[in-house]
Amino acid sequence: MNVDLHCHTNLSDGALSPEQLVDLAAQRGVDMLAITDHDSIACYAQITPSTSNIKIITGIEFSTTWRNRGVHIVGLNLDLADSALLQGVNRQSSARTQRAQKIAEKLQGFGFENCLEGAEKYTDGGQLGRPHFARYLVEIGAVTTVQQAFKRYLGAGKAGDIKQQWAGLEEVIAWIRGAGGVAVLAHPTKYNMTRTKLSELLEEFVALGGEGVEVISGSQSPSVTQSMAALCQQFGLLASCGSDFHSPEQPWAALGKVPALPSNCQPVWSRWLEQKH
Repeated sequence: MNVDLHCHTNLSDGALSPEQLVDLAAQRGVDMLAITDHDSIACYAQITPSTSNIKIITGIEFSTTWRNRGVHIVGLNLDLADSALLQGVNRQSSARTQRAQKIAEKLQGFGFENCLEGAEKYTDGGQLGRPHFARYLVEIGAVTTVQQAFKRYLGAGKAGDIKQQWAGLEEVIAWIRGAGGVAVLAHPTKYNMTRTKLSELLEEFVALGGEGVEVISGSQSPSVTQSMAALCQQFGLLASCGSDFHSPEQPWAALGKVPALPSNCQPVWSRWLEQKH
């Protein structure tokens, strides 16, 4: 199967509307798709029944922290009507608003005015995140590229890297499990952790009820895939995969172009396929 269980729409920090994203997935022959917008499930209210054969899996990507490091947890196959999940989404949405205000204040300290209003122009009414601030910094000429904005002002450890307000790891996992979903550690290689630290994170993640890890995230080398597969097996986790698609202009995160999982991994979708029988 062609499976992509991590991607974003313009209701988060992506470029395409939910309907456009599903259409692109259909064009690329995706069989199973989960949209995992940051701290939001709003996209699912905009998806009309597809004429394609795509199996849509409900999803979200929650922001949280571990030992003061920002990490992301994907929730898959969720009951979107679950009350605790909805309360969690609302809480994270409020946290995003507070974070955006703090980011704007930090950027104002560098002499950049009206950053909150400027960033909001790029949200299409969805969640406000650091990429929107980055685009505004490009617009006003503070930097020349989005990547430069993150390198100077918004990336990990920089002034605009505000993360203290997120719900804790245990709480986020509880929201996902309470909604009948599977909690998956997103893109584990992107946290710049040593193997030892990543193993410690996974150990705690499993102890708190986490059940999966993204063995494949976007374009990565076969050696990285095998390394993540080994960790997946070591901790008895289900394996997930996704492009982390945001825009057609980013070939390293191409929707529907995710390699197959290694044969020694148990795919996360086996969980809900088993539930049918």
